[in-house]
Amino acid sequence: MLRQLNRYLDFTIYLKLICVALLWGGTFIAGRMIASEIPAPIAALIRFLIASLLLLGLMFCYEGSIAKLNLYQLAITAVMGLTGVTLYNLSFFAALAQMPASRTALFVSLTPVLTLIAARIFFKEKLSYFNYCGAMLALLGTFIVITQGHLFTQIDQSFGQGEWMMLTAIFSWVIYTLFAKLVHTNSALTTITYSTIWGTFFLFIYTLIQFKSIPQLNFGLNIWLALFYLGSLATVLAFIWYAQGIEKIGAARTIIFNYLVPLFALILSYFILDEQISTSMYMGGALSFIGILMTNKKRAPN
Repeated sequence: MLRQLNRYLDFTIYLKLICVALLWGGTFIAGRMIASEIPAPIAALIRFLIASLLLLGLMFCYEGSIAKLNLYQLAITAVMGLTGVTLYNLSFFAALAQMPASRTALFVSLTPVLTLIAARIFFKEKLSYFNYCGAMLALLGTFIVITQGHLFTQIDQSFGQGEWMMLTAIFSWVIYTLFAKLVHTNSALTTITYSTIWGTFFLFIYTLIQFKSIPQLNFGLNIWLALFYLGSLATVLAFIWYAQGIEKIGAARTIIFNYLVPLFALILSYFILDEQISTSMYMGGALSFIGILMTNKKRAPN
């Protein structure tokens, strides 16, 4: 009975993490709509202002009040906000302005591998050789999806400022994921609320320095809907489920689901933006999914 319950809980977490990848895949579509209308720091600030307000509302609804954290927890959530919210978003959007989206996605696909290595070094999270082979297979599948089967066309390019910004974004997210395992608050909602508020605060300071004042916002309903999607589903819901994944199955296994993000981005582009899906995308997506299953395959008890 207990084993069946554990399997059900694992399945629930896996399903949530697949949904997280789907929601984050949608950020590429929403971001493309917003990019031509709003400066990146302003868009990021609005996104996380929306997220902060929603998270505070959820905390009052489910926990009755704002949870109090000790100095250690405040420091950890501040680092999470600085890295996973502020640095990641500023670096990511700066990179998008200087390099193709496909090449940006190629760099993002390196995040799970680096997180696997970091989790092994700092937290001694153990994966079998079978699990590591699954991670490499998922990485290969993602490369095939992004490069449309031409694996070396995107890699064999010059390394400029955009690439350095993407490396900054990648390492920022790795740090965020690792620190999420250290915070030990009473719930994932508390962790995400505090880290999001910290990140929003840092974004606000950066925006004031960059623009001196917040520019007048005058854009259509579709842009506001895209911003609300980014702030609610792609931040509040996705970040909470992502934190639950780290708590339940560890950082190493959770981050592997990020390999599905580029695949979902391409699928959504097909349905929403009428972009074509090639055979290589089907092949790469299948390899990524098989790799994720292999990485999350647990050892049979002795």
